[in-house]
Amino acid sequence: MLTLGYKASAEQFGPRELLEFSVHAEQAGFDSVLVSDHFQPWRHRNGHAPFSFAWLGALGERTSRIVIGTSVVTPTLRYHPAIVAQAMGTLGAMYPQRVMLGIGSGESINEVPATGAPWPEFKERFHRLKEAALLMKRLWSEERVSHEGEYYRTEKATIYDRPEHPIPLYIAAAGAVVARLAGKMADGFICTSGKDPSLYSDILLPAVRAGAEKAGRGLEALDLTIEMKVSFDSDRARALEDTRHWAALALSPEEKIRVDDPKEMERLADALPVERTAKRWIVSDDPHEHVERIAPVIASGFRHLVFHAPGADQHRFIDLYAMRVLPLLRARFG
Repeated sequence: MLTLGYKASAEQFGPRELLEFSVHAEQAGFDSVLVSDHFQPWRHRNGHAPFSFAWLGALGERTSRIVIGTSVVTPTLRYHPAIVAQAMGTLGAMYPQRVMLGIGSGESINEVPATGAPWPEFKERFHRLKEAALLMKRLWSEERVSHEGEYYRTEKATIYDRPEHPIPLYIAAAGAVVARLAGKMADGFICTSGKDPSLYSDILLPAVRAGAEKAGRGLEALDLTIEMKVSFDSDRARALEDTRHWAALALSPEEKIRVDDPKEMERLADALPVERTAKRWIVSDDPHEHVERIAPVIASGFRHLVFHAPGADQHRFIDLYAMRVLPLLRARFG
């Protein structure tokens, strides 16, 4: 079965507006809503960065069916993992079997401004992520947790309000090392679309599989999730132009790795031509063409697709996608 989700673009819209879009997505037939957790957005002008845990509580109250969660939060620098475990435990107790937690190793634009700490090298970020994930899983399953780790400590810590079952934990990765960790210890794996196809076929999915096999399980044990960058509209020119707002996604890792100021990120992004801003997106006005371009992603093993649309009129996107694209995907792939 496919799970077809909606990406709540917290960097682009204010929290009330974003909430209305997400409620609309449930009503239109989407299966999940995942929200990003940024301390600062990609753009300074008209940027937004609501606190994801508070916002998810509001979404849970306004909806009844969809799975809700983060894609992704970083439980390693500006948050202590025990606090993230507590926040998600509360949400899981309030909305049982509807909550998941997606985590990642972070980006400097979120962690440096909030903490003033220097941005760590990848090795430290990886070890922080691994330790945080292990600690949160213990806090969700054990009554009293005393932890003495390399980066975090707890002393007889208890999460008192939590669901009967642990929160499903997803790990996001853009490279083999973290993807292998996801396969070894997570309930799901998250990545984003629009990059070189060989990244998924030759690096990420084999690494997830290797991690899963090391843990004594198959790849099918994980919910393989991908954020699909889609700009779909009945007006193709409009669909192309909509990608400009998210031009930062077209910047290479080398161009943005140590950028921690939204003004500078915005300057770099605005300098890109629309032909480059559109490269990360499936831009289309034809639903059948659109599905054909999504089909290889599903064929590779991804079963949870979370659709991120760049346009300002999200109600329009939700209605068009629910009417013209989602039925074709469900009819073809189940």
